[in-house]
Amino acid sequence: MKILIMGLPGSGKTTLAKKLVPMFNAYWLNADKVREDANDWDFSKDGRLRQAERMRLMSAQKEWENRIVVADFVCPTKFARLEFSADYMIWMDTIKECRFEDTNKMFEPPENYHFRVKHKDADMFAFLIKQDINDKFGNLGPHSK
Repeated sequence: MKILIMGLPGSGKTTLAKKLVPMFNAYWLNADKVREDANDWDFSKDGRLRQAERMRLMSAQKEWENRIVVADFVCPTKFARLEFSADYMIWMDTIKECRFEDTNKMFEPPENYHFRVKHKDADMFAFLIKQDINDKFGNLGPHSK
């Protein structure tokens, strides 16, 4: 299972991921760490699609190992989100603009998502999201009950 936490830079994606990962004993794919490991800091549309594909391939490898994956990255376009192909998508809709104007211009708010976070409260939303995932997919992870 792939859980995507997406939204603008500074919206709280990584903070929420830090709470969700242990709840599901999940493998964590953080976009900044993946970009660092790949030494790929291209934020053009092509660069972002390459990042989405890289994140998809890395998550697929962990899924084959029967791991739940939590990926946090901007995933700014509909096409990038389709490329990643999450089983469960969380939209961090906590800010309307970020400090990067090119990202603001490129960002397409998602039309379809499973959970929308409208303000920053990682503890509360992690609990609510865990409950929602367990309701939809059955009890997952070591702390599901």
